[in-house]
This record gives sequence, structure tokens and C-alpha cells, in this order.
Amino acid sequence: MKKIETSSSFLRFFYFTSGVIATIAYRIVLWLNPFWIQVAWYVGTIGFIIYFGHRMIIETKRANLVKDNQLVEALKDSDIPKERKEMLIYLAETSVTSKARFNSLFIFVASVFVLVVNILIYVFKQI
Repeated sequence: MKKIETSSSFLRFFYFTSGVIATIAYRIVLWLNPFWIQVAWYVGTIGFIIYFGHRMIIETKRANLVKDNQLVEALKDSDIPKERKEMLIYLAETSVTSKARFNSLFIFVASVFVLVVNILIYVFKQI
């Protein structure tokens, strides 16, 4: 069985901070002048690309870990006390059936798309 490695605490903090900064950047645009609105929009969009791209990867990795290693079946066959077993089965099953990774994928793709479109509009305005 392949060893499971987690990201460093620095990387986890980086992804968390990216999401927080992106969210704040999108929320403050109402109080900014046009130049800073643009800065906040780019910071927010790039932050969402980083954060939701990472979330999509993590959520997919967790679902695949459960499926590929048949963890639900292993839990059902285990000698773990019934109440704990039910909790663990719930966690394993919902990691496979959750649509959160698709939500993260959608936000990631939409953010990349609008960033590229915005850059293209800016470039074509300069021509």
C-alpha cells in the first residue's frame, strides 16, 4: 500500500490564507476607487484559483483513497465497535459521494476562465 503524505503545514497555511485573502478582496471592492477595485478583483480571482484548485485536488484524492482501497468495505468487516464503525463508514461514504469537489472544480474553472477573458480584453484594448 502506498504511503499517504500530507502537505507541509506551511503549504496548508498558504492555501488557507489564499482563500481568506481572496474572499476579503472580493468583499471590499464596494469601498475602493477604480484602480484598487481592479487590484482586489485580480487578487480575489487568483486567490480563488489557488484555493479552489487545491480543494478540488484534496477532495478528489480523499474520494479516490476510499474507493481504491475499498475502505467502506474494510470498515464494514472490521471489529470496531458498532457506533464508531457507523461514524467511520459515514465519513468514508460521504467523502466518495460528496459533490464538494465538483463545486471546487466549477469555481476553479470559472475563475481561470474569467481571468483569461479579462486579460485578453485588456490586451486587445491596448492594440
